Amino acid sequence: MQMNIAEAKAKLSELVAAAERGEDVILARGGHPVARITPMAVPAGLRFGPLTGLVPEESVPDFTEPMSEDELREWGAI
Repeated sequence: MQMNIAEAKAKLSELVAAAERGEDVILARGGHPVARITPMAVPAGLRFGPLTGLVPEESVPDFTEPMSEDELREWGAI
């Protein structure tokens, strides 16, 4: 797929989705190819975030588990 930059500005999300599906996305200026959008190769298990790799996984609490009664009291919920 090739698209001029002016049109691509309005369709960036669509172009990124196409690249994620493996389509070749070429950006052109005046009909001449100048750039390509390609998916990133992210190694399995890689997580993005400001603390990635700085905090051991086992020390991160499971935020989906309900709070204990002591924690609820500390937060003033009971």
